[in-house]
Amino acid sequence: MNPVSQTSATPMLEIRDVKRDYHVGGGLFKADKTVHAVKGVSFKLETGKTLAIVGESGCGKSTLARILTFIDEPTSGEILIDGHKVDTRPGHLTQEMRQKVQIIFQNPYGSLNPRQKIGDVLGEPLAINTKISTAERRDRAIEMLVKVGLGPEHYNRYPHMFSGGQRQRIAIARALMLNPTLLVLDEPVSALDLSVQAQVLNLLADLQEEFGLTYVFISHDLSVVKYIADEVMVMYFGEAVEYGSREAVFADPKHDYTKTLFAATPRADVASIRARIAAKQAMAG
Repeated sequence: MNPVSQTSATPMLEIRDVKRDYHVGGGLFKADKTVHAVKGVSFKLETGKTLAIVGESGCGKSTLARILTFIDEPTSGEILIDGHKVDTRPGHLTQEMRQKVQIIFQNPYGSLNPRQKIGDVLGEPLAINTKISTAERRDRAIEMLVKVGLGPEHYNRYPHMFSGGQRQRIAIARALMLNPTLLVLDEPVSALDLSVQAQVLNLLADLQEEFGLTYVFISHDLSVVKYIADEVMVMYFGEAVEYGSREAVFADPKHDYTKTLFAATPRADVASIRARIAAKQAMAG
């Protein structure tokens, strides 16, 4: 299945029949084999919109995230940014294209150098990719700290001095330092407490509106997806088995896997929680 959203305008992001295979050695008594991690996925995404890619562990969604951010090269298929085909071959990817697309991971602490002050963490992309002065880099870093809900006083602190939610805000700030147009967010709130999740999701929504950002949001949490997504793509064993608007997919899922996935996920609305509590009390009585 190759789901493609229909739009007359040039999409900000388009992927066409993207595949990713991994060749695995079989060992002494086993033959080598090929693992098909992503199996011909296609979609289009408009500027300023959010596509949520949903599925269980091992479905290929994180592999697709790595392809979209040029960490991994697709085995075959095409990636287009603003209508222009991206040459993902080693040594052919332009600096401009690298700056346009940034990724935010699930565990921000793992991607922050514990020996670097936050100001240096934020300034590093500018130092590598631009020729602006040290003072300009500092001003830009402080400006971005404020944008994500932190402050100038955090500039000279180290990663271990922050909470998980604050570290994720720092990771978001770092991703925005080069003014990207596309953010790929790989389970960005799954390691956070529920109250902190809501704060970070609201921040992402505000930043998307302010900067006109386009999001690809990788998640297994359907309540988060229902909150943030404009469109939803469901992956199963490397294939995109369902694609559509958030409203259509949640209201009337078509594929059996999607129906099973939704049925297995507890609803998080207040009425459902009250109903579960009442049922437990009735059983106890």
